[in-house]
Amino acid sequence: MELNAGVPAGPLEKKWDSHRFELRLVNPANKRKHTVIVVGSGLAGASAAASLGELGYKVQCYCFQDSPRRAHSIAAQGGINAAKNYQNDGDSIHRLFYDTIKGGDFRAREANVYRLAQISVNIIDQCVAQGVPFAREYGGLLANRSFGGAQVSRTFYARGQTGQQLLLGAYQALERQIAAGTVEMFPRTEMLDLVVIDGQARGIVTRNLVTGAVEANLADAVVMATGGYGNVFYLSTNAKGCNVTATFRAWKRGAAFGNPCYTQIHPTCIPVSGEYQSKLTLMSESLRNDGRVWVPKRKGDKRPPTAIPEVERDYYLERKYPSFGNLSPRDIASRAAKEVCDEGRGVGETGLGVYLDFADAIRRLGLDKVRERYGNLFEMYERITGENPYQLPMRIFPAAHYTMGGLWVDYNLMSTIPGLFVLGEANFSDHGANRLGASALMQGLADGYFIIPYTLGDYLARARPAPVAGDHAAVKTTLAEVNGRIERILAGDGKRTVDEFHRELGRIMWECCGMERNAAGLRRALDAIPALRKSFWYDVRVVGTGQEFNQSLEKAGRVADFLEFAELMCRDALHREESCGGHFRSEHQTQDGEAARDDERFAYVAAWEYAGDDREPILHKEPLVFENVHLATRSYK
Repeated sequence: MELNAGVPAGPLEKKWDSHRFELRLVNPANKRKHTVIVVGSGLAGASAAASLGELGYKVQCYCFQDSPRRAHSIAAQGGINAAKNYQNDGDSIHRLFYDTIKGGDFRAREANVYRLAQISVNIIDQCVAQGVPFAREYGGLLANRSFGGAQVSRTFYARGQTGQQLLLGAYQALERQIAAGTVEMFPRTEMLDLVVIDGQARGIVTRNLVTGAVEANLADAVVMATGGYGNVFYLSTNAKGCNVTATFRAWKRGAAFGNPCYTQIHPTCIPVSGEYQSKLTLMSESLRNDGRVWVPKRKGDKRPPTAIPEVERDYYLERKYPSFGNLSPRDIASRAAKEVCDEGRGVGETGLGVYLDFADAIRRLGLDKVRERYGNLFEMYERITGENPYQLPMRIFPAAHYTMGGLWVDYNLMSTIPGLFVLGEANFSDHGANRLGASALMQGLADGYFIIPYTLGDYLARARPAPVAGDHAAVKTTLAEVNGRIERILAGDGKRTVDEFHRELGRIMWECCGMERNAAGLRRALDAIPALRKSFWYDVRVVGTGQEFNQSLEKAGRVADFLEFAELMCRDALHREESCGGHFRSEHQTQDGEAARDDERFAYVAAWEYAGDDREPILHKEPLVFENVHLATRSYK
């Protein structure tokens, strides 16, 4: 396997423009002859399918939800970044580029990140034209607020529903193409494998989640926009359906997996409330614009927060990181919360929580202004916890949220399998070792609206894929393998539920490969995970059949893949003997507890190649070359 990033030559700020001119084109009449499969209908998938349909390609779009509107992008709350500099506060494309590189702890490819910053300004215009109801200032201009890791206000938002509103915009564009006949939508259909013929991605194998029918669907190229793998931890802020199956299956077919150990822990999540909780709920990072994070100064202080005077409170983010304060990046804010809880100063019944307090903001801005900015988030918090955040501080604690790792892609967003393109959270490309808040929506829409329409056309013009028959040997083999896996899962006649295995895996991963890792813990995980996987195959019980609507079967297939993928995550975390961003190895930290990078040995993308079920994966390295930023110790103090 060769890793050729394909980064264009020339000055950073001109790479994308010159590259677009050099990309080959497909004329309008020929576009109608090409079929493209898009897997996923979130922001990246819906925008890609709509854009490709608008250009004239025949597009098939698949999602396992009952509607594209149910994609997990809908859950994003706080905003989307763009370097518009409406606030005239010093923002620019280069500053957004630098903040993103620095936020990712200098572990991202410069050219991709700069392109993202460039395109960000176009995304906002596109979404406004679609009718996305961004918040506005009194004079009618679009409003901005701040997010972690930035000292400027560049985040556009629609209260705490930004993901939902952006997805509705992309959904409307998608529905327009469905009505026009250029896009055919396949809801309640899950991708279970990738069809590779003569080294090229030529289709997918799917299961109809209503009827159970397993089918092969062929095309000239495949675009995967299937999200991240945060549910490997069982408890996460992700929707329960979010999984690794699509990207993991592509990995087993030859797509390199980049930086799987780079997972993000979000600092503002509602704390765990019980042993059998099935998921966690995020409180938007936007709340840290006006909320102040604190814990009692004294260990074991169980007084109500209103009874603790100001002088006995530790506003620890403001104390430790005075330049950024409560808007410190997510990885740093999460570790700081863990640190004070480990000291015995956490709040709530479990002691695993810190306060996010709006009393100062209410006094400064007034109740109505705070309600205008965050009302729906406050209502959600009160519904879940039974506490009124206008009167009492919110209780928050870090939780698994986003995954920076994903399938390796080149500058054109193509994987190591020709014809397989990967967009949004499913690829590794833009966020390095830590994603700054409000950048996920930006990347998904940049990939779908503004990049894939150019780069996919270049591939089709160069590759000129020939038609493939449905009875091709590779198609039959892939179908047989998928049906064999389903039969193996259903053959299990054990006593334990799928959730029991998933919960146990999540506990191993959180303790050994979560917010803090070390070599001993990762080796324990690498012993425990294969044993748990072996137990799964002889002791899991999956009821029902494959020829019907069977959510037990769906879940079992996804957890089976998590049980294999978790091992790859831990291998990646063990080999990377440094701390960077969300990958914090306790052996590698500075005297004051910050991440200690090792640029001499680890300034590269770790891209893993599948070598077989009984063999260790092969590590390939893409060196990261920094020509436009200075590698520096990441500091927010």
